[in-house]
Amino acid sequence: MNENGNNREQWGSRVGFILACLGSAVGLGNIWRFSTTAGENGGGAFLVVYLLIVLLIGIPVVMAEFTIGRKAQSDAVGAFQKLAPGKPWFIAGFMGVASSFIILSFYAVVAGWVMKYFFGYITGALVNVPENDFTGYFVNFIGKPVEPVLWQFIFMAMTIGIVVVGVQKGIEASNKFLMPMLGILLVVLAIYSLTLGGAKEGLTFLFSPDWSKLSDPQLYLEALGQAFFSLSLGMGALITYGGYLKQENKLPTAALSVGVLDTFVAVLAGILIFPAVFAFGLDPAGGAGLVFMTLPNVFDQMAFGGLVGAAFFFLLFAAALSSSVSLLEVAVAYFMRKFDWNRKKAVLIIGSIIFVLGIPSSISQGAVPITVMDRDFLTFMDELSGNILLPLGGLFIALFMGWGVKKADALRDSDFGNTVIGHLWFWSVRVLAPVAILLIFLNKIGIIG
Repeated sequence: MNENGNNREQWGSRVGFILACLGSAVGLGNIWRFSTTAGENGGGAFLVVYLLIVLLIGIPVVMAEFTIGRKAQSDAVGAFQKLAPGKPWFIAGFMGVASSFIILSFYAVVAGWVMKYFFGYITGALVNVPENDFTGYFVNFIGKPVEPVLWQFIFMAMTIGIVVVGVQKGIEASNKFLMPMLGILLVVLAIYSLTLGGAKEGLTFLFSPDWSKLSDPQLYLEALGQAFFSLSLGMGALITYGGYLKQENKLPTAALSVGVLDTFVAVLAGILIFPAVFAFGLDPAGGAGLVFMTLPNVFDQMAFGGLVGAAFFFLLFAAALSSSVSLLEVAVAYFMRKFDWNRKKAVLIIGSIIFVLGIPSSISQGAVPITVMDRDFLTFMDELSGNILLPLGGLFIALFMGWGVKKADALRDSDFGNTVIGHLWFWSVRVLAPVAILLIFLNKIGIIG
């Protein structure tokens, strides 16, 4: 029984909580999506706007999620039902649970591709690709009906194995290993990338803003969307994790730590990728194909390229696994409370359902052309979650904290108290964050460009 007089699990330490939240935030999006988005939006100018948005909007919404979770000591849906009984705010929690199902279903597919590449470098299969046709290698692999599903299954089994053990022994313990390992690999690979000959061009692109880019409204929307995506906002993960937090743990420093460390990982990824891109004469706006088709070609031309490739894809794997654990826990926590299931039953049932839901995303890449609204199934699921569910979930969370809770209660429960920083935080979640999130949503669905 914990300090609150119930049997709800709790984090073993504050450091473990921060690392778990960092693991939720740090995912595939930090390693390649940040670099891709920065590359497509001018590099340095994008970085400046991104950093401001993380500070003014991202971290305040992280604080809102932590505050809701710790106050309610419940899952993403139960938290709103407990704090605002009889009111429709719980819809935000349902959006988070739905997002966790949808995102993890296709996320595990892509993470399976990452595992395939990691083992490809370990075994030498990716070191000896005929004619260095990495594009053909990737297209041929994802077009197979069975092998990608097998890798997806292996990845989901690992995710299930961690979550079924529990909050402290599973989620917390795994992130205490994965996050430091990820940080070490990222630093080592970034240092190595700086020796490749493209360091000056890469660092100039990332850290010397072209201020004329600031006149492009799309840059702000892309930076806003990336910050939102990177910090795992709107999917209920941080509310769920906050629900396992002891009352004496202070929230502002935890939220700041998560925001700063998550941003540090994204910037380090840029320092890793851009010098390599410029050293080998590639396009910094190369898009998502950069990871599976372009970078393997870069590794092939490097000294110790096989070792670097293995380290890079293990880095991606660690980031994917830590994020997938948080996604599964969002749904598991809800079903444990709703149906009074034990953890093992909830994890096995929900994990199996998500795996099956992900199979169409896998086979739609070539084996079976499954399309919805003229998009392959994986792309449709990605856009449904990223363009609709996450922005709306985040909007509800910000509106709840800014308008559904008394200001005095919000300041008290957040640990800010009646301070200048506290009032600025409350203003951000009440006005600035909702307006910004609404802009993302309207842009994503095509109403504004």
